[in-house]
Amino acid sequence: MPRLSVATLAKVPAGVRLPDYDRSAVMPGIVHLGIGAFHRAHMAVYVDDLLKDNPDWAIVGASLRRPDTKEALEPQDGLYTIAVRDASGTRPRVIGSILKVLDANTQREELLTLMASPQIRIVSLTVTEKGYCHDPATGELDQNHPDIAHDLANPTAPRSAPGMLVEALARRKAAGVEPFAVMSCDNLPSNGATVKRIVTRFAALRDAALGTFVADVAFPGTMVDRIVPSTTDADRETVATLIGAQDAWPIMTEPFTQWVIEDHFPQGRPPFEKAGAQMVADVEPFERMKLRMLNGSHSTMAYLGYLAGYEYISDVMGDADFVKLIHGLMTEEAMPTLDMPGVDLGAYRDELLERFRNPALKHRTWQIAMDGSQKLPQRLLGTIRERLKAGQPFERLGLGVAAWMRYVTGIDEKGENIDVRDPLAMRMMAIAAEAGDDAEALYVGLSGLTEVFGTDLADNQAFGETVATHLDDLFEMGVKETVAELVAR
Repeated sequence: MPRLSVATLAKVPAGVRLPDYDRSAVMPGIVHLGIGAFHRAHMAVYVDDLLKDNPDWAIVGASLRRPDTKEALEPQDGLYTIAVRDASGTRPRVIGSILKVLDANTQREELLTLMASPQIRIVSLTVTEKGYCHDPATGELDQNHPDIAHDLANPTAPRSAPGMLVEALARRKAAGVEPFAVMSCDNLPSNGATVKRIVTRFAALRDAALGTFVADVAFPGTMVDRIVPSTTDADRETVATLIGAQDAWPIMTEPFTQWVIEDHFPQGRPPFEKAGAQMVADVEPFERMKLRMLNGSHSTMAYLGYLAGYEYISDVMGDADFVKLIHGLMTEEAMPTLDMPGVDLGAYRDELLERFRNPALKHRTWQIAMDGSQKLPQRLLGTIRERLKAGQPFERLGLGVAAWMRYVTGIDEKGENIDVRDPLAMRMMAIAAEAGDDAEALYVGLSGLTEVFGTDLADNQAFGETVATHLDDLFEMGVKETVAELVAR
């Protein structure tokens, strides 16, 4: 079977949606850092919808860590398949909005030169929470991060996302070119403001005048939402059958997609609203809604579900006790912290529960569980802080935190090793090894990670009692019995 490429597009079966524009006539207007699966399932699709009438807004992607995306897409001329799945079947579409992918490790100068050129008016990012080299508890730049230390010592050869952005902006400043807008599409609290604070601080550490220049750059906030599981070999075989060509890295996703964007792009932007994005003056309420209801639920299901033996989120949703737990978490604990006039939060909750049930979307609990030390502050701890301030209970949220603590010990309920993927994995497993079977000692050790919990939660008696009690129950009774007992109460 031939490889997907421009040359083989004509052989793709009728019924498969193809780019409706001449790819040879489009030009890049966007550089995207962190060209992973989510970007290719989300923003790249919106842009693909717009290129027919807006041909100067195509994307050049960049991998900051590994060259695997470049290696997969380069032989395919940047083309790839997005396969939308639900209970009714799988619907493939070929996306052409990514013109090329650069490997920042071997093509750093080419990438920086492109970012510094006037034709690039937006630099967007999906580098995950840890890619910003910041302290998740404070949202400030981590000046001791190895990549930040490297980039301050070697400013023209950066390897971090903040370093890349600042070096490109420095080159534009020197050349008299107006700065691009920086648009984060990661799940960070107030992602636009947070990334601006991180990048501006890095720039100021390089040079005070550069810090002043970067302080005036536009950093529009966004809220993004689409569930994108990891692609398997079985998925590749399915897609090959549907499109009649081999695709090294197709993207599997759900029908639902959402993008809320603060409308602040001084150098212009594509008409994202024509592709279904919602342009607003303030994205923060939407972002908070998603982080607390969708992402908070997802993380809770991931840690509890994995420990309970459920491989996929849809499997977790097949357990009635887990459904009650997540329904209660959103309704009783997350929704009361949200001020969203005109938004039906109950309908949003029900839509989320239905999405979680999608049996065709093989979203692994293990995948969602990655990098929990970076995700917990936004997904669970912010909501808990508001509940504590109001003197309100947070039993379900507290169970989610306890499940994370149980998960990062690296040993599951059957005594098998867990492949914990987290920047703090070694520290956390060392704490777990020292605590042994003592749940209280484990709680004390892990809650002392100030980069996750700050100092306020570690010292809060109500937080400690709730989480430590749940953690003890998880060790003594196991996940399923603990969940059953909580929802029965």
